[in-house]
Amino acid sequence: MAATVRLAAQAGLAGCSIEDYSGTRLYDRADAVDRVAAAAAAARDGNLVLTARAENYLHGNPDLADTIARLQAYQEAGADVLFAPGLTQIDEIRAVVSEVDRPVNVLAKPGVPPVAELAAAGVSRISVGGAFAFAALGALVDAATEFRDKGTYGYYANTAAGRGAARAAFG
Repeated sequence: MAATVRLAAQAGLAGCSIEDYSGTRLYDRADAVDRVAAAAAAARDGNLVLTARAENYLHGNPDLADTIARLQAYQEAGADVLFAPGLTQIDEIRAVVSEVDRPVNVLAKPGVPPVAELAAAGVSRISVGGAFAFAALGALVDAATEFRDKGTYGYYANTAAGRGAARAAFG
């Protein structure tokens, strides 16, 4: 874990996340804390912002008490930001914010309260995951489907914002 975070810092990254899910199971809390501690030490050396994630809600364990306990342990292990992706209920989000003393990140998705409500609850960061990329790919699929199936150019009406952004970015 530490070696990976060091390499990330050497590559110029500003931050990274450590999950407590192995791909098949949640790590035992003690093992997860050890991983966060190793990553946090390396992140401090490389000036990276380390986000520690409690993956319970994404992986079939919607246990708020365990999620909070994990986040508190990750905070003590040195994480800079705490994240429990999958939380959608404002009362649970408020509970997390009130039980830790680090910035809390929330994943924006359907069912999550609006940004203003999250801010009022004390949320410091909001992630969109891949949603913006998927929205862009969805627009691409719609445009290509129209072109292929109808041979028309109605999609062109939706290109102005993207064209303007590209011009501004690449001048």
